[in-house]
Amino acid sequence: MNQDQAKRAAAQAALKFLPEGEPIGVGTGSTVNFFIEALATVKNRIPGAVSSSEASSARLKAIGIPVLDLNSAGTLAVYVDGADEINKHLQMIKGGGGALTREKIVAAASRRFVCIADESKLVQVLGKFPLPVEVIPMARSYVARELVKLGGVPRLREGFLTDNGNPILDVAGLSILDPPKLEAEIGLIAGVVTVGLFARRPADLLLLGTASGVRELHAQ
Repeated sequence: MNQDQAKRAAAQAALKFLPEGEPIGVGTGSTVNFFIEALATVKNRIPGAVSSSEASSARLKAIGIPVLDLNSAGTLAVYVDGADEINKHLQMIKGGGGALTREKIVAAASRRFVCIADESKLVQVLGKFPLPVEVIPMARSYVARELVKLGGVPRLREGFLTDNGNPILDVAGLSILDPPKLEAEIGLIAGVVTVGLFARRPADLLLLGTASGVRELHAQ
């Protein structure tokens, strides 16, 4: 099973965790694209979806699933999204696709967070994947200096703005031994919109695509 097959298998496995007749939250990224493809087969059960990005919204509309506003939808039963890295506590680094702020909002507004990923995303310690930090434009240099003080090496994601119109700093060189603590620390830096650590609200379930099938992992 190659990486795409593993992603597709994890995405397919998520269908059984969807509520009947309730709106759902849908994330962003390559694994989620497979999930949206799979949703086409059960779209009669899905009255609508809250999306974390313009890209996912376009894909949902293309298969005939209405895209809802979170303010109107209220609390969601389940949110399905991928991860750039995830540990055994189901704490994650997210934001490689740049949708971290909306992803974190939809995750917070959902009763259950199901993460879908291939086995390459499961790591012992978070931080090998550069940590995305969305910032207000005028604060970019200030935030970068503060991230250096925390031991990181921030780099501006060139030629990219989020759906919110903000730049992203990708922070390399971190070994994140206490993800909730670092999430809080970076989140308190003036000018930070969102840090791509999902540790204070981790996933509830990980569907991990492996060579031998899909494993279901709960937080340890």
